[in-house]
Amino acid sequence: MTHHYSSPSDTTEAVRGWFAGRVPTAWSAGTPGPPLEVVVDREEITVTVAVAEPDLPEGTSEAERAAARTGRVSAFREDTRDQRIGIAREAEHRFGRKVAWGARCGDRRQLFTHLSVPVMTRLRQPDRQVLDTLVEAGVARSRSEALAWCVRLVGRHTGDWLAELRAAMERVHQVRADGPDGSGGQTAAD
Repeated sequence: MTHHYSSPSDTTEAVRGWFAGRVPTAWSAGTPGPPLEVVVDREEITVTVAVAEPDLPEGTSEAERAAARTGRVSAFREDTRDQRIGIAREAEHRFGRKVAWGARCGDRRQLFTHLSVPVMTRLRQPDRQVLDTLVEAGVARSRSEALAWCVRLVGRHTGDWLAELRAAMERVHQVRADGPDGSGGQTAAD
C-alpha cells in the first residue's frame, strides 16, 4: 500500500476533508449535527454517516421509534453498499488504510464493518490475574476478549481525558511540521 501523507495530524485532517468532499451530501440530508464522523488510526478509517430520522407520527412509542431507526440504518446500508465500496477503494488506495463504515440515526448507531487488529502486549502476573478473573467470571471468553473489555471500560470512563490528550498530540505534530525547515523535525541525516 502506498501512503500519501506526511504527519499524523495532516493525515487525520486530510482524511476527514477528503471524506467530507467525497461522500454524497444526500446521504445525510435533513440530519441534525455533523453529517459524518471520521475516526482515523494507523490501520483503519471509520466513517459513520448520519441518516435522517424516519418520519413518525407524534405519540409513537419509543419501541417503535427504535425499530424504525434500526430499519432506516439497515436501508441505508443496503441502498449505499456499491457506492460505499467504491469510495472505500479510493480511500484505501489514497491513504493506505482499510475503511470501515457505519451509520447513526437518532440514538441508534451501527458499524457495518470494522477491523479487529491483534495487539501484542507483555503483562506481569497481577495483570494476567485480572484478565483470568474476567474469563473465569464469564465476563469474557478469553484473555484477549478480557483485555479488549478493559480497554473499552477505560475509554468510556476517561473519554474527556483521552480527547484532550489526542488534541495535545495533534498540536505537537503540527508544531513539528511547522518547524524551521518544514520537515517535522527531520534532518537530512535522518
